[in-house]
Amino acid sequence: MEGWQRAFVLHGRPYSETSLMLDLFSENYGRVRVLAKGARGKRSSLKGALQPFTPLLVRWGGRGEVKTLRGAEPISLALPLTGISLYCGLYVNELIARVLEQETAFTELFFDYLHCVQALAAGVGSPEPALRRFELAMLGHLGYGVDFLHCAGSGEEVTDDMTYIYREEKGFIASLVKSHKSFTGRELRALYERSFPDSETLRAAKRFTRMALKPYLGGKPLKSQELFRQFVPKKRADAPE
Repeated sequence: MEGWQRAFVLHGRPYSETSLMLDLFSENYGRVRVLAKGARGKRSSLKGALQPFTPLLVRWGGRGEVKTLRGAEPISLALPLTGISLYCGLYVNELIARVLEQETAFTELFFDYLHCVQALAAGVGSPEPALRRFELAMLGHLGYGVDFLHCAGSGEEVTDDMTYIYREEKGFIASLVKSHKSFTGRELRALYERSFPDSETLRAAKRFTRMALKPYLGGKPLKSQELFRQFVPKKRADAPE
């Protein structure tokens, strides 16, 4: 690569006595795995900077699947995620690491990620709207096209009080049968607008994104969800799952 890239650390783990293996999410190269040699050493200037949710400028080199980190500088202090917001942030990081292919540009999604983490750090209200907006943005950038505003059977515009059942690879079809895959026209408009004015539309958004993301995640559970269940005994509506 040439020059510096804006990036965030998604995940890091120790590698040898003094180094770190990092998964980065960068502005123009997407997800990149890099080896930060000596980053854990006592004299390393990078020791405290290579952490999730710290905006970075980075550069790397190498041709293999694992690049070598050539430099890293924090742009600002780490975004202050704590408590529930921290678990939600870890969930978003794991989602990116699991779903996105390595070294594939997702520049617009990078800024969707930044806005999501900033919203989580602000800690105003429930973190759920920020999570749902990011999930929908990710699905859109992955090419997961679905028409929320028209019935896939008739082509007519959805109406708020009608029920529509979701059919994979087809869309939403008007139906009198209500099930886990059923949504009202009002809920579909909320999904299209990525605006969730109440608990009903938020629950509907969560149901849809879980269904839509499942093929990308496979059957392997997300570690961030397991951590959330361990450390937050009482299940909350805004759990990142």
